[in-house]
Amino acid sequence: MGNSDSKLNFRKAVIQLTTKTQPVEATDDGFWDQFWVDTSTSVQDMFALVPAAEIRAVREESPSNLATLCYKAVEKLVQAAESGCPSVKEQQVTVSCSRLLTRILPYIFEDPDWRGFFWSTVPGAGRAGVDEGDDDGARPLAEFLLLAIADLLFCPNFTVQSHRRGGADTTEDVQSVDSCEHIWEAGVGFAQSPPLNYIYDLNRMELLKLLLTCFSEAMYLPPSPDQSVPNPWVSFFCSAHNRHALPLFTSLLNVVCAYDPVGYGIPYNHLLFSDYRERLVEHAVQVLIVTLESDGGGATAASHALDPSDSPSTAEEPESVGPDNLFVNYLSRIHREEDFSFILKGLARLLTNPLTQTYLPNSTKKIQFHQELLVLFWKLCDFNKKFLFFVLKSSHVLDILLPILFYLNDARADQSRVGLVHIGVFILLLLSGERNFGVRLNKPYTVRVPMDIPVFTGTHADLLVIVFHKIITSGHQRLQPLFDCLLTIVVNVSPYLKSLSMVAANKLLHLLDAFSTPWFLFSASQNHHLVFFLLEAFNNLIQYQFDGNCNLVYAIIRKRAAFHQLANLPSDPGSLQRALQRKKRSPEGMSRTSSQETVSMEGSRPAIPAEPGTLKTSLAATPGIDKLTEKSQVSDDGTMVSIQQPDPPQNPPTHAGVSDTESNSGKETEDVLETEVESPRKRLSGSSSATPWVPTPEWVLSWKVKLPLQTIMRLLQVLVPQVEKICIDKGLTDESEILKFLQHGTLVGLLPVPHPILIRKYQANAGTAMWFRTYMWGVVYLRNVDPPIWYDTDVRLFEIQRV
Repeated sequence: MGNSDSKLNFRKAVIQLTTKTQPVEATDDGFWDQFWVDTSTSVQDMFALVPAAEIRAVREESPSNLATLCYKAVEKLVQAAESGCPSVKEQQVTVSCSRLLTRILPYIFEDPDWRGFFWSTVPGAGRAGVDEGDDDGARPLAEFLLLAIADLLFCPNFTVQSHRRGGADTTEDVQSVDSCEHIWEAGVGFAQSPPLNYIYDLNRMELLKLLLTCFSEAMYLPPSPDQSVPNPWVSFFCSAHNRHALPLFTSLLNVVCAYDPVGYGIPYNHLLFSDYRERLVEHAVQVLIVTLESDGGGATAASHALDPSDSPSTAEEPESVGPDNLFVNYLSRIHREEDFSFILKGLARLLTNPLTQTYLPNSTKKIQFHQELLVLFWKLCDFNKKFLFFVLKSSHVLDILLPILFYLNDARADQSRVGLVHIGVFILLLLSGERNFGVRLNKPYTVRVPMDIPVFTGTHADLLVIVFHKIITSGHQRLQPLFDCLLTIVVNVSPYLKSLSMVAANKLLHLLDAFSTPWFLFSASQNHHLVFFLLEAFNNLIQYQFDGNCNLVYAIIRKRAAFHQLANLPSDPGSLQRALQRKKRSPEGMSRTSSQETVSMEGSRPAIPAEPGTLKTSLAATPGIDKLTEKSQVSDDGTMVSIQQPDPPQNPPTHAGVSDTESNSGKETEDVLETEVESPRKRLSGSSSATPWVPTPEWVLSWKVKLPLQTIMRLLQVLVPQVEKICIDKGLTDESEILKFLQHGTLVGLLPVPHPILIRKYQANAGTAMWFRTYMWGVVYLRNVDPPIWYDTDVRLFEIQRV
C-alpha cells in the first residue's frame, strides 16, 4: 500500500510542476523532496512516472519550475558528495536524483534555448559547498554536477570499499579520500582486485548512466566537420579540475579489460543469477569511448614515456604534456608491456566471446557490446602508437583479426549493421599499413570459427581474402563505398603473403573478372580503381612472393583471357554505348559464378538481413580512399618514406554526379559529411551539375594506358607455352602436376624490374573523425534501451530509421 501511495504522491508532484500557476519556491523543501524521497522508485518507474510530454510541458509553460527542479536535484548530489552518503536513506536519495536527472537532461539538450542552462551560474549557489577560492562561488551548475558525480564514484561504502577500521558509523571524509587507492579493478597501474560487490556495481552504474547522459549533449547538435568545438561536458570532466580523473580512467579501463563473461565456466550460470558486472562493464566502455574524444591536440603525449601508475600527480599540470583531455593524455602514455598485454588479452577475450561454439545451445553468455569494444580498440591504436606496435609484434593481433572477420561476414547482409562493417574495415586498414600485419597473416588458420564461407586449408591471409570476397559479392549494397578500402588492405598485405590457397587465388581472380567487364568499368567514373588495386596486388605477389604462390600463378594462367581483354579494352564511342546497354552485371550478381565451393564451415549460418522494424541510425558518409590514406614507399632497408605526389592511376579527372554504387573518393570533403540517408536524395542537387556522368573515349584512354599489366603479360608470355607443352606432351589434365611444375619454375631475369612496394597508410582526417563520432553516439543511442534514455527525443547528430 505504502509503495503505491508514494508513487501517487510522486505523480501528483510531477503534475503540479505544470499546473501550478505560481512558480514553486526553491525553499519549499516539502514540495521538492517528493521527487526523491520515495526510495522504492525503480529506474523504469522513474521513466513511466515522468512522461516526455510533461517534461516538455514544464519546459515550455513553467520554465522556472524546471530550472528549480534541476538545481535542487544537483544540490542533493553535491550534498551527498560532501557528506559521503553515510546512511542507506541518503544513498537511495542519491540514486533517485541520478535517475531523475538522467530522465530530464535529454529534454534540456533538445531545446537550443535551454542548452546553455547548466553552463550558466546559479545565483546564491555559493552555499552549495564550493571551494572558497572560486569567485564568490559563481560556478556553472554543470561543473557542480560533474564534480559531485566524480566524488560519488569513489564514495566509501557507496561505490567503493571503505578502508577504514571501525564500525559503520566512522564515516570517511569524501574530500580527503585518496581515490587512487580505490581503483575499481586490478590491471593498468593497480595491483589489488577489490572483492566484487553488486551493490557498489549498481550504484556505479546509475552514476555512469547519468554521466553518459550529461555527455550526450553531442547528440543534439547537427553533424559538423569542425573538430575544434569540443563537448563542454567532456572537456571539463576530463580536465585537471576533476581530481579523480586518473583513478576513474584507470577504473573504467581495468573493469572493461579484466571482465571475463564466462565467469566460473558453469554452463547456464548467466541464467541463474544476473551479472551486474556485465552491465557495469557496458556502461564503463561507453563512458570511456565518449570521453576519449580528441580535442584536436592529437595524442602528442605518446612520446612521453610515462605511465599513469608512475605519477598520479601529473594531473596537476596537463599543459606540459600533450592533449588537455586527461583521459586521452593518460591513454597515450601507457607504455609498460604488461599493461599492453593485459589490455590486448582482455579486449581479445571479449571480442571473441560471441564466436564461442558450445554443444549446449545458449549455455554460454554472449556479450552484446562488441561495437563499443571495437571503437575502444581503434582509439587505443590511434592515440597510442606504442600500443599499435605492441599489437602488431605479437601474434595476438590474429586474436583481434578473427573476431573482426567474423563480424564482417556475419553483418554483411544486414543494413542495420553497416556501421559495424565499416569500423571493422577501418581497423584492418589501420593495421595493414604496417609490414608486421602482412607477415602475421602467413600463420596457418587452424581454429575453426563458424562462418558461412568455403572450407579451405591455408593461412589467415586466405581467410581475409575469402571473407572480403564474400562481402563484395554478397554484402548489402550500402557496403559498396567500402570496396576501395577492402582492396587497399589486400594490396597493403600482398607483398608479404607467402602462399595463397587455391580457394583464395580463385576468389581474387573472380573479382578481377567481375570488375573488368566493360559494363562495370564504364558505368561509373571510379570503378576502374578496383581493377588497378587488384593488378597491383597481383604484381606484388608475383614480384616479391613468386616462389610460394603457384596456386595464384596457375589461377592467373587459367583466367588469362580477362587480362587480354583488359589490355585490348575498346574505347571508341560505339563500344562504350554497347557496353553500357548490355545487361547490368553488377557486383551483386557475382556470387553465382563462384559456386564451385558450396561446403561451408561447420556450425555456420548464413548472414541474415535485419529483422523488419529494427532501428538503425544514419552514419556520416565514408571519405574516399584518397582522403583516408597517404602513400608510403618501402625502401630497401624496410623503412617507409611518405610520398607526397598524387598517384596518377588512382586519380582520374573526377566528374560531377557520382553514382551511388561507388566510393566517394572523387567528392569534395563537405560532401563526405552527408549522412548515408541523405546522400541519395542530395546526390543530384548537391553535385556541381545535375547531368548524369557519361564515359568518353578520352577518359577511358587516360587510365587504360596506365594499367600495370606488364608483369602479368610477361609472366603469361613465358609460362603459358610451357604449361601447354606439358599438357600436350604428357596428356595432362591433372592440376597437381601443373602446380608441381609451377612450384619449381622460376622467372628470375625474365620479369620487369620489381617496382617499389607502395603502402597506403591510414591517415586521420576530419571525415573519419566525424564518421566515428556519429557511429559511436548511434551505437550508444541504440544500446541504451532499458531505460530508453534518448528514445523519442529530438536527436540531430544522426537520423533514426526503421529497417
